[in-house]
Amino acid sequence: MELLMSIVIGVLTACGVLMMLRARTFAVMLGLTMLSYAVNLFIFVSGGLTAGKGAVLGRSDIYSDPLPQALVLTAIVIGFAMTAFLVILAIRARADLGNDHVDGNSGKSQEDSA
Repeated sequence: MELLMSIVIGVLTACGVLMMLRARTFAVMLGLTMLSYAVNLFIFVSGGLTAGKGAVLGRSDIYSDPLPQALVLTAIVIGFAMTAFLVILAIRARADLGNDHVDGNSGKSQEDSA
């Protein structure tokens, strides 16, 4: 199970970094979202992957660690707020610049615009 989670976290991180290197704002937003999912999984897995531990007091003699769960819940809320901010920023940039490139250029080189 640990190997599978390591592979999933690695693939999400690689895809997130690759998407963040694109020149379009939507791809950058998807990359940041994938990277935040990878970090959330990493934090959650850092608490340990074991079956049969109770999440609620009084249900089992052995309990799971609630700290990674609380950290992931907080990170999900912050990630949602960041994504909402980036969507509004991308819409505003598209309206002001007329394109959705990250640097504001429409794909033309510097010689073409001069």
